[in-house]
Amino acid sequence: MSDVIPGDTPGDPCGNCEAERNQLVVLPSEQDHRQGSLNARVVLVEYGDYQCPQCSELYTSIQAIQRQLEATLFGRDSLCFVFRHFPQPQIHPQAQKAAAATEAAATQGQFWQMHEMLLKHQQELEDGYLAEYADNLGLDVTQFIRDIAQKVYVDRINQDIASGIDSGVVSTPALFINGVRYREALELEPLLVAIVGASHG
Repeated sequence: MSDVIPGDTPGDPCGNCEAERNQLVVLPSEQDHRQGSLNARVVLVEYGDYQCPQCSELYTSIQAIQRQLEATLFGRDSLCFVFRHFPQPQIHPQAQKAAAATEAAATQGQFWQMHEMLLKHQQELEDGYLAEYADNLGLDVTQFIRDIAQKVYVDRINQDIASGIDSGVVSTPALFINGVRYREALELEPLLVAIVGASHG
């Protein structure tokens, strides 16, 4: 059986296997990059790509949802957001290196700051820009560049990709709410409705 390449639709005899796989295979853990507690009422997992325009738009919506939930009776522990890497280098040539940049930043305690920086500057992900972002965040730029160049984080990124493929992910962004694939519109309102609904489930 040939490997499934992220972003490609596998030529599978069952016809529509992706639609049949609606469960998150690898559950969120302490190893994941997350905002919020894993014990939150709703755990939202995204498989994303830093050159994917929809991923940038989605992150803006997720931030708005986080603010709305914190301002309501749900409180801070109502939502945990988990981000997993799913770069699609065949359509987004800078995505793999961008994923490595966030991991290099994570080693220095700045994953989410770099995550946000890259999603805001999706057209500027070449090496020089990545070093500039690291410098802007106050990172040790030499270590940051060395980690990326030596491909220190390839295994970590590949683990995320493999877990996504196992859960039926073929493109980004892919969302799971409490372990179940979310396939509705990615706009703020329908996503908020789904998250609030899951919190009552």
